[in-house]
Amino acid sequence: MIELLEYQFFVNALWAALFTSITCGIIGTYIVSNRIVFLSGGITHSSFGGIGVAYYLGINPIWGAAVFSVLSALGIEFFSKKGQLRHDSVIGIWWSFGMAIGIIFIYLTPGYAPNLMTYLFGSILTVSQGDLLFMGLLSLVIVAFFFFFYRIILYISFDESYAHVFGIPVSLMKSLLISLVALTIVVNIKVVGIILLISLLTVPQSIANQFTRVFSRMILYSVGISLVGVISGLLFSYSQDVPSGASIIFALILLFGLTKTVFYLRGKLRPKN
Repeated sequence: MIELLEYQFFVNALWAALFTSITCGIIGTYIVSNRIVFLSGGITHSSFGGIGVAYYLGINPIWGAAVFSVLSALGIEFFSKKGQLRHDSVIGIWWSFGMAIGIIFIYLTPGYAPNLMTYLFGSILTVSQGDLLFMGLLSLVIVAFFFFFYRIILYISFDESYAHVFGIPVSLMKSLLISLVALTIVVNIKVVGIILLISLLTVPQSIANQFTRVFSRMILYSVGISLVGVISGLLFSYSQDVPSGASIIFALILLFGLTKTVFYLRGKLRPKN
């Protein structure tokens, strides 16, 4: 482990693990608590459209994904309220639209089609200094946002009617939160990829939920569990020479299975009065 720290790409990967754990731990808790996992999946896959357009225009795919993801998130919210369509139907439409746009523009791009494996399945070892800067800034923004608006986020998550009564700008806050969800998805695409990213936003929270029901504690536990899972997956990936994205999710699933088994056995062995 010590000798690996001599390599800059591995140091970058460790920083990425920290920032990923912070962003996905906090935002994932909001996603799970509000039961919008399917919405997050729609945003994740629609971001592929931004990647395709960015390749076609010759700009950084991450910036294209960021713009497309935020617009998709806001578009889903808007059409769900104004378009008289079911929420899941709107998500499915944007999900497929983003993937279709991405594929079309990639094949319209002159020359050899780029290797998209990094964006589809992730590779934390390819995270650059620029990616880390973006991830670090977003981590600070999310931490600050949840610190200053913690009670408002609680009201919106668990008692929206109460929030309306007390004059809280619910629509504005939900738009800001869904934009943070979109940006979190984008900055972590390189870590586990579009295909597996939804697991990073839900599995740590499912593990944390076995230990606590308190929102603030769930955030802290999710961040810690995410960090353990990402670093464990990274080390497993390096030692076995297998894809890092899949290794990270595999490590988290194993951790979920282990904790679930321990809690199940503890319940079975607990003396009954």
